[in-house]
Amino acid sequence: MSSENLVKMANQIAHYFDSEPDHALAVQGIRQHLQSFWTPAMRRQLGEWVEANTGQGVDPKVLEALS
Repeated sequence: MSSENLVKMANQIAHYFDSEPDHALAVQGIRQHLQSFWTPAMRRQLGEWVEANTGQGVDPKVLEALS
């Protein structure tokens, strides 16, 4: 899967949690989703893309969930 698609999907997950008023719970929800439904290879590829592109274009909640 392309890195751009992974970024798009991760951002869609983050936008789902935009309605969560507790920021920490939103980040935890994103983290849990990535752990539960993404393969280790997908998470690794997203992390490598974020590192190479300084996180540009990735929702800040996703960046927190990855750290």
